[in-house]
Amino acid sequence: MRFVVGSHNSAQAVFLVEDDRAVNLSLAHPGVGADLMGLINAPALMAEIARVGLSGETLPVASITPALPVAKPGKVICLGLNYIDHIKEGGYDVPDYPALFMRSLNSLMAAGEPMVRPSCSERLDYEAELMLIIGTGGRHIAEADALDHVFGYTVFNDGSVRDYQRKTHQWTPGKNFDQTGPIGPFVVTPDELPDGATGLKIESRVGDEILQSANTSDMLWSVARTIATISEFTTLEPGDLIAMGTPPGVGHAKTPPRWLRPGETVEVEIEGIGICANPIVDEADWLRSTAAE
Repeated sequence: MRFVVGSHNSAQAVFLVEDDRAVNLSLAHPGVGADLMGLINAPALMAEIARVGLSGETLPVASITPALPVAKPGKVICLGLNYIDHIKEGGYDVPDYPALFMRSLNSLMAAGEPMVRPSCSERLDYEAELMLIIGTGGRHIAEADALDHVFGYTVFNDGSVRDYQRKTHQWTPGKNFDQTGPIGPFVVTPDELPDGATGLKIESRVGDEILQSANTSDMLWSVARTIATISEFTTLEPGDLIAMGTPPGVGHAKTPPRWLRPGETVEVEIEGIGICANPIVDEADWLRSTAAE
């Protein structure tokens, strides 16, 4: 199944999508709620929706304004250095344990929303990434069982302010600027994709300029291995988000560096999942526009 969370006629809901049409599940099924947590916590309701499919009154997907698939995830855990060629272009050694960091809720935004270049830096970079949403939580999850804990897969752009990322050995500042981490708009259930979402083309671009182009089979740590590794030190909970790292081609590794600029629209596309597209805006312009709303 394919879902999108968003607003239609000023009301936020969960929509089931087929091709370019969608049905409002929040209206059709009591208990769905306004984001995916209602479905994540109700396997029987998911089974009923799968049985019924796209029935009832539909609307164009294009008429839905996307929102975050999970409004308030408990944890957002991200992998760095998960593609060998990206590790090499950054000048790092291949790690024997995944480079993990966390993102705050303020740093996240929906597909379609402005991605903000901060006033203190022009070095806003893009990172095309596969993201998974945990469905069934747990601790000490075995790698062989880990894929059973995935609710669905979506698209993530791990926008990074590179000079701030390199101010310390920890990457927290550069990875947590407000409005720099777009997610969505589509969430696809695992049955629609290869196991672990492997073998999928992943690409970022601005207009006709292809910035990154790779395949999720190139990931050093698979989805299953990543879930198992993370669950060694923390209890994963329903609705947690895990971003799986970016392939080579990021802006800071190009000569000259290729930073995102206001007025551009950056797109991240993953085969079988969809496109996350966001306009780039300057922080001062963004603050003026939000103050006027």
